[in-house]
Amino acid sequence: MRKSDLGRFSDASFLILSSLATGPKHGYAMMEDILEFSGTQLEPGTLYGAITRLERHGWIKALPTEERRRPYRITAEGITVLRKQVATLEQVASVGKKRLASLERF
Repeated sequence: MRKSDLGRFSDASFLILSSLATGPKHGYAMMEDILEFSGTQLEPGTLYGAITRLERHGWIKALPTEERRRPYRITAEGITVLRKQVATLEQVASVGKKRLASLERF
């Protein structure tokens, strides 16, 4: 099995919140940022579907349109959600590392 066969982390909501944590961005800028930091290429339908859900939850907010592009920013509630998700992923990674370490004797 090659490394790429495992796929990439691709939870669109988490990736979008992570991207917006560095400042407001429009959709294309988010897609480029996400590809750069995670190696995940989000399709426009996936991106905008997740943006709609995040807005509905109040975790991101649309800003005024600039040159036909609508930027978004993360909200205070979105920051809280992102912090909790990062903590959960860190816990999962920690457990995974410990379990892998126990396999090193084999």
